[in-house]
Amino acid sequence: MTVHSDFRPIETDYARLLSAASHQRSRRLPINGFAYPDGVRIAVNFTLDFDAMLLRRLLEEPAGQRAKGEFGGRVGIWRMLDMFDANDVKTTLFTPGRICELYPDALHRAVAAGHELADHMWEHDVPKDPEREDAHLSRAIAALEAVAGKPITGTRSSHTPSLLRKKGIVYNSFTSALYRPFYELDADGENPMLQLPFHYALDDAMYFSFGWLATPNAAQRIMDVDEVFDIWWAAFEQQYKVGGYVNFLLHPFVSGHALRVDMLERLIRRMQCLPGVWFPTCATLARHIFEHHPLPSVQPTM
Repeated sequence: MTVHSDFRPIETDYARLLSAASHQRSRRLPINGFAYPDGVRIAVNFTLDFDAMLLRRLLEEPAGQRAKGEFGGRVGIWRMLDMFDANDVKTTLFTPGRICELYPDALHRAVAAGHELADHMWEHDVPKDPEREDAHLSRAIAALEAVAGKPITGTRSSHTPSLLRKKGIVYNSFTSALYRPFYELDADGENPMLQLPFHYALDDAMYFSFGWLATPNAAQRIMDVDEVFDIWWAAFEQQYKVGGYVNFLLHPFVSGHALRVDMLERLIRRMQCLPGVWFPTCATLARHIFEHHPLPSVQPTM
């Protein structure tokens, strides 16, 4: 029998791979008969990861990199909100709790315009220690709720599902496992959570970042906005044809630059030329799904 250098039989590794794939498939539950409200063909979520400079700090990157995050909080977020408001598009801001201390005026401005605040951890990381994880999540939710003036119901994070459910979080947007909204169970087959999936092909950081996450310069790119427009329009158009779903993941320190804001506006206005395009917040979409496509064991309050 052929073996690896560590003497584990290939057959054993293959069996483990099949078992893991089967387990993952059993955790992710597609929504049979999924449908939007009458007259809607596709939902488009524009989501903003408003983490500003926090990830730069955690990675101890140079000051020049951290300054990009500062631009997002002082300039980028304002430009993007003005553009979304001008085009009557509601967004979800996945926001670390610490941002409530750093850029409160931007968050209050977003809430006043009807945009949603959702959790994105306390300082853009999830502690491994359960007590610290609980403390971080509790602190983030409290800070965001103080600004939003209502409960926070969503997250983009790897927080423990049972803890999220305990804190009143009923949806997550932290996977690319499926292309439409679906329910996901934890590793023990419990604590179901609605997932609103995104894909990195619709993540602005993949196209407009240099010196990103300490990767070599050869791995970086600053693409032309028109080229990204074509990629994103093609992705939207394909999903529009099948009555699917798209979730754009944007960063104010990336897409808040003037040319990119203009490109997003062109993209939105082209989408609006087609019938049946819905631009809800993630919470609004989640509410529709819970009301019309509930999982029997899921009883959220929103």
